[in-house]
Amino acid sequence: MCLIYIAHRVDPHYRLVVAANRDEYHARPAAPAAWWDDGPGILAGRDLEAGGTWMGMSRSGRFAALTNYRDPARHDPCARSRGFLVSGFLRGDTGAMAFLAGVAKEGERYNGFSLLVHDGGTLAFYSNRGGEPEVVAPGVHGLSNHLLDTPWPKVEEGKLELLGLLSRGAATPGALLGLLDRREPVDDGQLPDTGVGRERERVLSPRFIHGEHYGTRCSTVIIADAGGEVLFRERSFDSHGEADGDQVHSFRLRDE
Repeated sequence: MCLIYIAHRVDPHYRLVVAANRDEYHARPAAPAAWWDDGPGILAGRDLEAGGTWMGMSRSGRFAALTNYRDPARHDPCARSRGFLVSGFLRGDTGAMAFLAGVAKEGERYNGFSLLVHDGGTLAFYSNRGGEPEVVAPGVHGLSNHLLDTPWPKVEEGKLELLGLLSRGAATPGALLGLLDRREPVDDGQLPDTGVGRERERVLSPRFIHGEHYGTRCSTVIIADAGGEVLFRERSFDSHGEADGDQVHSFRLRDE
């Protein structure tokens, strides 16, 4: 993923609410969200080049999502695929903080990443570009290609919109997909400097990135209510930025 909004213990009606965009090269093959044959109880998309995933959830309530940390000067083309961190958490039963403690010990094997994991109770965060694993406080949080809640415009504005939807009881799948589909770049004075140049920063600044070769490939919404019912909806997009089909999965969390 390249943009994640997550609401954790904000509203008593919801266990977890997630709205996220995955940005990637259009030529990189991927499978849409589905139940994995080789990972019983795991619902996620799949990177068909490396084999991992960017985000997923399990029937037991485990959730994980990862963004790349934008750091071009330190990119290692031989590094291990970061997508295995997400699938590794979803396949296991280790608690969120214990899992991230293990990841932190081998963080140098990967290019820059920021990882959110939820074990059904605790939401935790770790980046190999910023500090130790930490428990995430209840609230609405945002993550793009940096650290959790870095105040980039698309992070801050989206967090406020999600909080507003929740406060009005309007956090529907359609509204959350609309929140993700903002395509206007921010003003140049608000652009971050992540080492890719001003023109590239401008292209990457919207919530939804539209580009011929690189852009938003899918938008995903997860709504897990207090009763354990989950709606997982993924909308795919083609290289023109046009919607190219939805995957919708509804299931009930299974007590472990």
